[in-house]
Amino acid sequence: ITHWHSPKFHAYFPTANSYPAIVADMLSGAIACIGFTWIASPACTELEVAMLDWLGKMLELPAEFLACSGGKGGGVIQGTASEATLVALLGAKAKKMKEVRETHPDWDDHTIISKLVGYSSAQAHSSVERAGLLGGVKLRSVPADEQNRLRGEALEKAIEQDLADGLIPFYAVVTLGTTNSCAFDRLDECGPVANKHNVWVHVDAAYAGSAFICPEYRHLMKGIETADSFNFNPHKWMLVNFDCSAMWLKDPSWVVNAFNVDPLYLKHDMQGSAPDYRHWQIPIGRRFRALKLWFVLRLYGVENLQAHIRRHCTYAQQFAELCVQDSRFELAAEVNMGLVCFRLKGSNERNEALLKRINGRGKIHLVPAKIRDVYFLR
Repeated sequence: ITHWHSPKFHAYFPTANSYPAIVADMLSGAIACIGFTWIASPACTELEVAMLDWLGKMLELPAEFLACSGGKGGGVIQGTASEATLVALLGAKAKKMKEVRETHPDWDDHTIISKLVGYSSAQAHSSVERAGLLGGVKLRSVPADEQNRLRGEALEKAIEQDLADGLIPFYAVVTLGTTNSCAFDRLDECGPVANKHNVWVHVDAAYAGSAFICPEYRHLMKGIETADSFNFNPHKWMLVNFDCSAMWLKDPSWVVNAFNVDPLYLKHDMQGSAPDYRHWQIPIGRRFRALKLWFVLRLYGVENLQAHIRRHCTYAQQFAELCVQDSRFELAAEVNMGLVCFRLKGSNERNEALLKRINGRGKIHLVPAKIRDVYFLR
């Protein structure tokens, strides 16, 4: 077994864990409800609604994303950020197809789908490309700037070029905390551009989103009011074990209507008064995942979770300082959150050999990344 919670495990992004989350998962397994509708287990649904509102308030998300606002918005727990990206894409696809049908009633679905195009940074996670493949639409990779961020000007240029070519822009993924280097796309620039062209904005903050419970990091999500959907993984950095990926939608009806298959055996008298989360996700069945989020939030509280995040960010700064002080090493990217990208000065081959030696000893586990043909350890 590779022990992901060993202090010597530094690969990928972290996966969270804690005793309250483990106990809650055990209780969830013992209760063993499959909460696909409200009637299947009212507490399973209603606790999830409440927890996503709690979590949204901790991040200071706009009220339109919260069920307690009395509007259309609300949150749901997905299995992974990859699922959230796909769900948002399918909602955006359904919304745009309805709009285009009204404008061009003579176009069939195949014609419309062939013209749809989505956007993401060249630094976006591979799951974005995969969502395009599963959704049967084109996704365009937009070049990032020197700091590995997607900028509004680049997105606007790509959209306008596609419009000139007769394509239909419908979806844009803005990443806050990229996998390679934890870079932050400029949501405050990309959001207004997408809004202007009526393009759905999905914010993927899988790793870094947990840090937005700390006020000092919220400037990195500036422009969140322009987003249609937002997602981050408490199971990465917020002491909630896998799987627990929090997603909020301003208008879930596009997703609900896209996924709505309603056989008689799943109907119930309370439909419409509470969400049936089977319509918000790819699978029908779902576990009682809100339980572990509730246990963690109740037992640790906001201040202890903030201290946990800040401690990790301090460790990263300390390690970065050690790299800078050692003349053999250099930083490969700006240090953001708890991620440090570093390398030996010299060729890519030299760094590949270093990584092979480190991992070959079986004591420390690291993974590499490459940006603009520069290989580094992260």
